[in-house]
Amino acid sequence: MVVRLVILGGSGAGKSTQAQGLCRYFNIPLISSGEILPDAMTFFPNLGHLTQPYVETGELVLDEITIESIHTQLKKPDFNCGWVLEGYPRTTLQAEELDFLLDNIGHNLDWAIYLQVPQAVMVSRSMGRSLSDDQPEIVQRRVEIFYDLTIPILEYYDRRRRLLTINGDQSPEIVQQNIVTLLSTPE
Repeated sequence: MVVRLVILGGSGAGKSTQAQGLCRYFNIPLISSGEILPDAMTFFPNLGHLTQPYVETGELVLDEITIESIHTQLKKPDFNCGWVLEGYPRTTLQAEELDFLLDNIGHNLDWAIYLQVPQAVMVSRSMGRSLSDDQPEIVQRRVEIFYDLTIPILEYYDRRRRLLTINGDQSPEIVQQNIVTLLSTPE
């Protein structure tokens, strides 16, 4: 079964956990913007000075850099039989660019899965991760960016009948089971 999914949600919503679980379940690769951007900086060293200030302040990295990194990944043969994309798109422009990119390489997005989690839960989960960029002011900025920029993506995918909204404020196992059940239900 070829499955191509995007995982959407705010900081601390469980995107990474669900993306990894779905990759194992469907035996497909993961594309994580949090992992490919550092790789992109390795291949394009001149990008490091461009991306670092964004990462350090919780801002979104320039669209051009992110889109090129995603494009490079999706063109690899390993991704012909499906994938889960986590951490991208984060803006409506990125969602549109992703659609153009997928059309160009002959892929179709099956579903954009939105992990709906209350703001207070996003903040508390993010603060509990002990990652270097999970400082209170950075977490708060990420939540603000999420509501300002990412929420319109839900409307974008909903209009295309590609949006699945999942209650992400449950145990990771229940969230994954709900996703798998919805993906298995005929349209």
